[in-house]
Parts: sequence; C-alpha cells; structure tokens
Amino acid sequence: MISVSTYYNTYTVVLMFIFLVLILFHAFSVSANTFSATESLTVSSNKTILSRSEIFELGFFNPPSSSRWYLGIWYKKVSTRTYVWVANRDNPLLSSSGTLNISDNNLVIFDQSDTPVWSTNLTDKEVRSPVVAELLDNGNFVLRHLNNTNNNPNGFLWQSFDFPTDTLLPEMRLGWDHKTGRERFLRSWKTPDDPSSGDFFTKLKTKGFPEFYVCSKDSIIYRSGPWNGVRFSSSAETKPLDYIIYNFTATNEESWKQLWYSPKDLCDNYKECGSYGYCDSNTSPICNCIKGFGPGNEQPWTLRDDSAGCVRKTRLSCDGRDGFVRLKKMKLPDTTATTVDRGIGLKECEERCLKDCNCTAFANTDIRNGGSGCVIWTGEIFDIKNFAKGGQDLFVRLAAADLEDKRTKKRNIILGLSIGVSILLLLSFIIFRFWKRKQKQSIAIPKPIVTSQDSIMNEVVISSKRHTSGDMKTEDLELPLMDFEAIATATHNFSTTNKLGQGGFGIVYKGRLLDGKEIAVKRLSKMSLQGTDEFKNEVRLIARLQHINLVRLLGCCVDKGEKMLIYEYLENLSLDSHLFDKKRRSNLNWQLRFDIANGIARGLLYLHQDSRFRIIHRDLKVSNILLDKNMIPKISDFGMARIFRRDETEANTRKVVGTYGYMSPEYAMNGIFSVKSDVFSFGVLLLEIISGKRSTGFYNSSGDLSLLGCVWRNWKERKGLDIIDPIIIDSASSTFKMHEILRCVHIGLLCVQERAEDRPAMSSVMVMLGSETTTLPEPKQPAFCVGRGPLGAELSKLGDDEWTVNQITLSVIDAR
Repeated sequence: MISVSTYYNTYTVVLMFIFLVLILFHAFSVSANTFSATESLTVSSNKTILSRSEIFELGFFNPPSSSRWYLGIWYKKVSTRTYVWVANRDNPLLSSSGTLNISDNNLVIFDQSDTPVWSTNLTDKEVRSPVVAELLDNGNFVLRHLNNTNNNPNGFLWQSFDFPTDTLLPEMRLGWDHKTGRERFLRSWKTPDDPSSGDFFTKLKTKGFPEFYVCSKDSIIYRSGPWNGVRFSSSAETKPLDYIIYNFTATNEESWKQLWYSPKDLCDNYKECGSYGYCDSNTSPICNCIKGFGPGNEQPWTLRDDSAGCVRKTRLSCDGRDGFVRLKKMKLPDTTATTVDRGIGLKECEERCLKDCNCTAFANTDIRNGGSGCVIWTGEIFDIKNFAKGGQDLFVRLAAADLEDKRTKKRNIILGLSIGVSILLLLSFIIFRFWKRKQKQSIAIPKPIVTSQDSIMNEVVISSKRHTSGDMKTEDLELPLMDFEAIATATHNFSTTNKLGQGGFGIVYKGRLLDGKEIAVKRLSKMSLQGTDEFKNEVRLIARLQHINLVRLLGCCVDKGEKMLIYEYLENLSLDSHLFDKKRRSNLNWQLRFDIANGIARGLLYLHQDSRFRIIHRDLKVSNILLDKNMIPKISDFGMARIFRRDETEANTRKVVGTYGYMSPEYAMNGIFSVKSDVFSFGVLLLEIISGKRSTGFYNSSGDLSLLGCVWRNWKERKGLDIIDPIIIDSASSTFKMHEILRCVHIGLLCVQERAEDRPAMSSVMVMLGSETTTLPEPKQPAFCVGRGPLGAELSKLGDDEWTVNQITLSVIDAR
C-alpha cells in the first residue's frame, strides 16, 4: 500500500521531470518564427527559427568537409537541404563558437571573441526601439519594429530580400531600387560546397528596356533579351516567364523539377555571331549575316570564326531613301544603346528612325494586341537570334540599293507567278475541253474488284497504279492510296488528342481504321521543310524496303492539296521519348539499350548493303528511331535519303540537310556525303544511348561544349566510366557487362572519327558489336570536339603532324 505522502512525492518528481524536459526541449528545439532582443541563436545549440507555416528554416550551417559556419535560410520540408539565402557568405565563422543577436537594434553575428563578422548596419536615425526579427513564409528574413505586425514591406527596417545570394524567390525583386539606391542581383556560390561569392552573377538592367544579363567576372556570357510584354525575347516558350518563376513550390520529393533553363544552345552565347549577324541553331553554319550585310572578315568567317561579325554592303544615305528589312521571330539585339518611347506606334517609330542618321533598327516594345511602343537602336546591333517559333519582328535599316534588289526580285517573282498562273489556266481549260469530248465518246467502265490486299484499307483504298493528282505518280509501286476523308475519319478529323509528335515536316497523328487497325499518319504542313520531291522520295524508298528494323509504310494520300504518309503504328513512339525522359529512361537497362543499338545497326547495314538499292539516310538521329511494342527499333523518316548506284561511293550536294550534332564534318561543311556520313550519325546515336545525354545543345560543368568532346576527353583520360549513364551502370553489375559498355564507347568513337576514310563500314560495326574477340583499332580524334578559343591558341595545341587546313576548320567550327 502506497501512502499519501509517497504519492505526492512521486507526483512532484514527475512534474519536475516534465518541467526539465520542457526546458531542455526549448533549449534544443526549433523556436518560433520571431527573434527578439532577449534571445540569441548560437552555432553549438543547433537552435533554428521557423517561418509561421514551417516552409522555411533559418539557422547556422556548415558545408560538407568544412569547418566554416554560415547563417542561412533553407527549405524546411525538402529532404535534400536547399539553401536560398546566406548572410555572412564572405565572412564565415571559423569555429562553432558563434552567435546571432539583436544588438543596438541591429542583427549581428559575433565570433568566438565577440567580434562582429556580419551586421544589418542600420543607423540610429533609421530605428526606433524596440525591434524584432521574423522569418516570413515567403523566405524573407526581416527586421521590424515590434508594433509593426502587418508585414508591410515598406515598414521593414531591413530585409534579406534586399540582399539576395544565388536564389530568386517569389516576391523577391531584382534590379535597381531607386528608393535605397541599391542594386539587387544574384551571385553564384564559389563551389557547390562553398557559399562565398563566385564568379557568375545575374543582374537585371532596368533602364529603358528591361532585360537580364548573366556575367562571368566582367564578361557578359548570356542575355535574356528585353521584356516584350509577355516574356523575355530570348525565351521561345509559349508560357510567360512569370509563370515559370512563380510556380516553384516546396515539396517532399528528393529532387527538383526543372521548368526552364538558359542558356540552352550555342546561339544563347553572348555576341555569338558578332555585329549585324544573327544566330540560328537550325542552320549550318549557325551564324548568318542580315540581308544587306556580309562577313566582316571572309577568311575567319569561312573557318567558322564569326566573332568579326558582319558589315554593311552599302552605306546609308540618310536622305530619306533608306528603308528597312523585316526580320521575323527574332531575339531583339542588346538594348544598351537604345531609346524607348512607349507612347507611339510602329509607323511613328519607323518615321523617327529614318530622321535619325544614327538609327540602325527599331521594333515594338510590347507585342500584345498587335504591338505597341517603340524602341530604337543607334550604332551597331548584336546578339541577335532567330527562332523557329516565338520572338518578334525586328526592322533593320538598309540602303536604298539593297532594298531595290529585294523589290526587283519581288517584282520578278510576281511577274513570273502571273505568267505561270495564266499558262496553267489556259492548259487547264484545254485539258478540260479535251476530257469532256472524250467523256461523250467513252463507254461505262466497271468498278475494279476489291482484293484481299486492298481490304486492309477498308475499301477506301484504290490501286496505286491509278493516281489522284499530277503531284504524285507512284509509277509501278504496289502502294495503296487513301482518300483524305478516310484519314480524317481515322484521326477524328486530326484531333489534337491524337497528336503523336511534330517536326519540321508537320504533325504525326494516331489513327484507327474501320477494321480497328491502328495507324500513324504523317501529315505534311503547307510550310513543311519536306517538299513534294522529298515526299515522293520517301514513298518510293520505303515502299521498296522490307526489314524488321525499318518502319513499314502502309499507304499514302495526295488529295485535296494534302500530302500524307500512313505508317504502321508503333506503341512506344520514338527512342528520344524514352532515353531523355527522367522516368522512362529508368526502364532502359544496358541489355535493352544494347539490343536497340544492334537493331539500328542492322537496319543501317540493310540500307547500305543488303537492300535492292544502296541508300544513304542522311538524317539518322534518336528522334527518327521508333520503337514497337517489344521495343524493337525501326529507322524512320526517309525524306532526305538518297539512292546510290552500286558503283558510287560518295556524292556532293549544295543543299545540306540534316540535324546539327549528327551531321558528319565533310557533309556539314562541303556537302559531301556517303555511307560513312551515316556511320558518323550512328556513332553519335550510340554515344547518346550509352551516356543518356543529347548531342544537340550539350553543355556540362567541365566546360565541354559537345557530347563528342566530353566522351573523347574522358576516354583520353581513361575515365570512360564517367560518361556512362548511371542507370545502366547499376543494371550492368558484372565485369563482363562493363567491358561490353566500354567496348561500345570505343566503337562509337571509331564511328565519329574526323576523317571519313578512318570510320568503319556498317558491316565492320556489326562484327565489332557481335564479337568480343575482334581487336578494335585506337580511335582518332572525333570531329567537333575542340573547345572555343582564339584561332592562334587552338593551333598552338596541335602537333606538328596536325597542321592541316581541314583540321583547323573543324576545330574552330566546334568551338561553338
């Protein structure tokens, strides 16, 4: 039996224990969102401050492998510690004996000797006692008067948002603050583990026409283009930039989702093409002179050194005869030397530019509602980029002589079209009269019997030996033709929900015929890069080709002004939709990737050697590899392919077609193509499969400006494993598998060697892929892998046996 006194003593002990626990918990736990003058935050206590909704947390931290301590803010609910602000980034605490206090109405960090290492530096005139610090839910750490509880930014004595580090948070502002005379900008960490000020910074130029600059030390490396009312003009995305910025939210996921990034390609490099040059990543070379201008220095321009830019062919007269050439879908030039007037329209802007002899170009300041406002450039214009979509119109001033050439060509075109249309109408009338006469003399012709082969098209297909228009003659091909109405029905009238993909040729739709058979319809757009000749070429080629690793053509349509190809539907779409997708790529283990590479090689060998014709594809790339339900690869898109006679080894063309990053150097620069051009493209594709990285728009933190350059550098440094996709390293646990992967890297490098004669034929590639005992030769330097630098600096790196004109050219072109 327990006595009453014993009971009370036990109860007292329990209360004292709970009280002690609460004291300890208070001492070592996270505090509230405010911080008063009576409190302190020490490094050793691990005590932190939380925002009201526990979104952000403030406290002391030290980076991995470092003895230095910093006061910072990070996301509370993100498991991977993500810092958004650092107070004393350039004045760290050198030991764990540091304290944050409110002293003399200022936030101050003291070191172990009570020496201030960081302070808010407010004067007595700015502050009325008492004050309190608070961490807000938007990540802003503020110092305010105790009675100011409405979180009005104008009432803050000091706020961390006025001193950003490397992160832009919602509600944070960049640019010049006219009230405080302070410029807000972002500066990188020195290294991932060192928050001190790095070499890179981003600032917003607000004078005249706002735009962002990214700089390295004192050099500009990227410019966003000015704000055009919807987005910054370097961004071709359809969604405004404010959507991208303000829709970041804290999450419990292990990683962040990247919504937008820049720079994306070589054309985003600042002044890539010099003065009066514009960059277009879809052309080769990527730098072009504006109409009315020519290369400033022909020899370096020929060697792909575009830094000298372009110069005007004809001087401006400034007597009212000058005019303007309209450039569409452009990133506007650097706006440093501009005049902005938002109160006038485009017509008044043009008149004002013509009256100013120093004016070189003009544009709208706002593209909304048809355009408004006026921006005028004086002096040279530079850092211009052309987009496939997006951008805005830029009007560049030209001399009357250069404009006259354009007007003359336009008149000649109109005159030629008028004559052509007249002749066509006359011929049409004659043919119609002749046809009507034959109709009267003809007898009824019975309908053709529908065969079992035709039934696959559900009785809407007619024999290819008849044709529906003069635009398309399928000659003696056994290829069905389909009516436009049948395809429209199969694709639900080309509904966007049936859209599978889109390219320069137009859009690909999924369709279902009346018997349930699924098809893929390639519908060429009116502005398609693939014209009638390429369309005929693709029909003739694919209809003659039969191989498991080539896409199968079921029919075509030339009706109602439309040109369409009907393919077998492949459930797993294109290889790039798997290889470069964060979720799908995890399903591509090494064995599956190896099988896909082998299938592509077999299909290419068939084209080069085993088919009825020797065929050069000329546009082999990861997006042109389709995958069926069993992940068997099939080469597609033969619009740019060429047929060779058996005695032909190479050909030459003035019209270079293909995709930057996959084209061999001899083809990209001189228009020379052969089976070795396809071998080069296969090598690039193989290295993409192994690395999981795109060849186009490649960039990494090591300074490599191309995938081939990265692979070659690691190969020469005997770090082949560093370029392999971590996903397939995990799936290839055995030593044999790792040897097989590295052997494929070796084969890929052999395929992308600079000289065509050094590359193996596809028959040899198949032997290399299929045999572990075949000895592989040492690869020579691939094309397009030398880093950017002055021409002389690059030449100095070449050996005595490498002083060739061809090699110099390739080295310089790859620099970008």
